[in-house]
Amino acid sequence: QVQLVESGGGLVQAGDSLRLSCAASGLTFSRYAVGWFRQAPGKEPEFVAAITMTGRSTNYADSVKGRFTITRDNSKNTVYLQLNSLTPEDTAVYYCNARWLVNDYWGQGTQVTVSS
Repeated sequence: QVQLVESGGGLVQAGDSLRLSCAASGLTFSRYAVGWFRQAPGKEPEFVAAITMTGRSTNYADSVKGRFTITRDNSKNTVYLQLNSLTPEDTAVYYCNARWLVNDYWGQGTQVTVSS
């Protein structure tokens, strides 16, 4: 049974930082590219960041470039998203997604709330 479990969300103030984790089980994690997405209340889901299976390549949405960093530790089956310089516009539920060929898995999400 494949599971992706996000953690690390919370309530912070503008300018603060958080580190989100996405822990995977039940799959050969090193085969999967992983992305983070978010959905704010009343808005469509949006791409945030992604990392290749080896971690050598990353990609970011323009809105988070320079503030967020995605990394992975395949020995721990975990992907991280470091969120710095948070703003109220970053408030959303953050989801991780693992993909390999036709395999596509999602976590349950973790809430990030940034107060002004």
